Amino acid sequence: MTSDPAEPAPAEPAPSTPAPASGPAPDSARWGTRFLYHLWSANAFTVTALAIVLALLIGAVLIVVSDAEVRATYGYLFARPGDALTASWERISDAYATLFRGAVVDPGAIGRALDGTGSWAAVFGPSSETLTAAAPLVFTGLAFALAFRGGLFNIGVQGQTILGAIGAGLAGFLLPLPVLLHLVLALLAGGLAGAAWAFGPGILKARTGAHEVITTIMLNSVAAIFIGWVIIQSWALDQSRQGAISHPVDQSARLPRLFGWLDPGLRVHLGILVALAAVAGVAWLLNRSSVGFELRAVGLNPQAARVAGMSVTGTYVLVMVIAGGLAGLGGATVVLGTAYALTTLVAGSVGFDGILVGLLGRAKPWGVFAAALLFGALQAGGRAMQTGSGISLELVQVIQALIVIFVAAPALVKATFGLRAIRIGRISGVAARGW
Repeated sequence: MTSDPAEPAPAEPAPSTPAPASGPAPDSARWGTRFLYHLWSANAFTVTALAIVLALLIGAVLIVVSDAEVRATYGYLFARPGDALTASWERISDAYATLFRGAVVDPGAIGRALDGTGSWAAVFGPSSETLTAAAPLVFTGLAFALAFRGGLFNIGVQGQTILGAIGAGLAGFLLPLPVLLHLVLALLAGGLAGAAWAFGPGILKARTGAHEVITTIMLNSVAAIFIGWVIIQSWALDQSRQGAISHPVDQSARLPRLFGWLDPGLRVHLGILVALAAVAGVAWLLNRSSVGFELRAVGLNPQAARVAGMSVTGTYVLVMVIAGGLAGLGGATVVLGTAYALTTLVAGSVGFDGILVGLLGRAKPWGVFAAALLFGALQAGGRAMQTGSGISLELVQVIQALIVIFVAAPALVKATFGLRAIRIGRISGVAARGW
């Protein structure tokens, strides 16, 4: 029987849709899905955030181990596990809550300020201490980061910071000048002293190839001895005070406190705004100027930069001088903002902490600023945790070191949390840009 030509042909069965293969999120996926997909990958932001989380988790274990009363509850863990878990949680939560209250804000202080039983100075006190501690770290972190982007490992940030403190301190109590001019010249003296101290390693690297790690680390010791010699000189030593301490910096050379009108105890000063301006300036220098382009080119490949006609030796000297000037401003910020006098320990460990800040910030200006705020918060909160919860301040330093270690080892963080490998072009790998 012949089929009717007008009758339509039977429809072919639709092909089955294969299951989507695992891989990058499709472009047609919703924005939220794509965001979550890329968030849980080994990018710089996620690795840094999880490095902080991992360091805090290890810090929590150390808090439990270091407390004798909590350790005692683990002696009968299998008989009454609730005691050990409860004691551990209470100890950890109390320590980190105290850390937050000392670094950011105390919610109880806000309530007391609102009902009139407390002051607003207590509300802003923790953030004031965080910014005060962060200001010099911004400068020293930039000093390391800038040199790092230029292909140099500036271990001498501490020595340059000490020289900056010396220059600013001497200008602060030896020069009788008006208020604004005195402050500007004191800051300038600190920056120039740090730059001059870094010029030596820079010129040795450029002319003789001497490794900057060796020269700068040796100059750290020289700077520590030099400041001790300066202080005991008759024209610098304050005879009215016990110990090796210089004359106090004149009031006209001190960095004004930003919230001194609210309460004299709020120590945050103009240095944090100067540091913010320095971050913006370094970011512009690196990303928007021809000098920054040459600096980055030399840092990535000195031989290729030399073939392209760039002065590698001149760049090495220039980057060390600028880095030393930034470190010197960090020392000046300490003397003119908080210490107000020269002592052998006036710089503390600001220079060495700046190296950690530069590494944590991935040698990028705004990353350095964020890392300095984090370290400032840990220092301010660590002091509160020591007085409020009896936790050793050294534990905070351990947490700082762990954060840097995990950020410097992104593959470890990726493996611990099962992060996806990011794709750069056709190559998959762990984010380590900026290193």
